[in-house]
Amino acid sequence: MANSIIKPVTHVLFDLDGLLLNTEVVYEKVFQDVTSKYGKKLTPEIRMKLIGTSEHAACDICVKDLNLNVSLDEFEKDFHALSQERLPSADFLPGAERLIRHLHANNIPICVASGSCKESVEVKVLRHHDVFKLFNHMVNGSEVKHGKPEPDVFFLAASRFDPQVEPSNCLVFEDSYPGVQAAIAAGMQVVMVPGPHISEEKRAKATLALNSLEDFKPELFGLPPFTS
Repeated sequence: MANSIIKPVTHVLFDLDGLLLNTEVVYEKVFQDVTSKYGKKLTPEIRMKLIGTSEHAACDICVKDLNLNVSLDEFEKDFHALSQERLPSADFLPGAERLIRHLHANNIPICVASGSCKESVEVKVLRHHDVFKLFNHMVNGSEVKHGKPEPDVFFLAASRFDPQVEPSNCLVFEDSYPGVQAAIAAGMQVVMVPGPHISEEKRAKATLALNSLEDFKPELFGLPPFTS
């Protein structure tokens, strides 16, 4: 579904986690294992609150909402150690690699705008260097003061294109509601590829909501269509 008139774009910005790479299942298991270490269980309600937040914010939610007997610093150390070990296993989600290669082959400027910290992003993309080298640049959460749903990361990502691009000429791909909010706040159109837990009300906020990147038709946004 689309909630507004779709307009042509010239540049494309991608979220990373849960949109290009299937890291959400890795993160969920990491949070489960770290909270279990301190005698608590990660509930579905708290898991929902973690989606789309920065790693620091997610750790803070776990410590506070579960009333864990551990400092935030110590929890983050455990979280980062385990996630750095497991995140390299994350594979591309359906349609992601095809879309990246298609846009690059057609000279469409593309970048990654991730809310994850620098070290985390580096670990996730290491095994997929041949694909991620196709991006013009990559921006991570360590480079901005405010994470999503604030628009900082998208403004920074757009400013690094050469020449700079107006936000209205950018299309963002996101899986989370905070990411959609950030894109809208930045004045950009946004395609949402949400998980099944995202309500219809939240899906409707995006310019377009799809079940998979495999369903995306570039020509809707004035981009070169797939030829096969």
